[in-house]
Amino acid sequence: MTKKKGKSFNYDLDFSKTDFRKNPELYRVGKGEQGVLLVEPYKSEILPHWRFRTLEIAKESSKKIYELFLEYVAANDFVGADMARKFLQMGYTRARRYANHKSGKKYDGPVPDDKKGQSGAHGRAQLPREMDPVKAEAAAIFKEKWYLAKENETYVKQMAAFKETYGTSVD
Repeated sequence: MTKKKGKSFNYDLDFSKTDFRKNPELYRVGKGEQGVLLVEPYKSEILPHWRFRTLEIAKESSKKIYELFLEYVAANDFVGADMARKFLQMGYTRARRYANHKSGKKYDGPVPDDKKGQSGAHGRAQLPREMDPVKAEAAAIFKEKWYLAKENETYVKQMAAFKETYGTSVD
């Protein structure tokens, strides 16, 4: 059985003028963390709490973002819940990046002009890894909350209902 392909994340929207709480039909789940720093008003509600510099900050941050996730789920606000889930996922991935690469840069040299906005090495060498145990633990803290969110039964049901209603892709 082939999986029905839905609509992917739409980067052509005017994110500065789009209120996704009022217009959830415009939201696309996309893959991974797509749109996490674009979708309003959620970005402005969640981003101020997103930090991972120390273990204590990572604990406070992931706890607050998970609380926001639960509030969005309770309010049947799938877009908000999905955005909170994405911020938890991004806490994990960014903390892992800094755990492995102190500068946060994974590859050597600039991204070629024709590859800007895309992920990947694009022929560049990967920089050496330098393990930072604090950032690695911060990543683990976010990963725990991220998995709690993505496996939350009500959230999973809301995602299925959102997909059914709007026919969007789900990662």
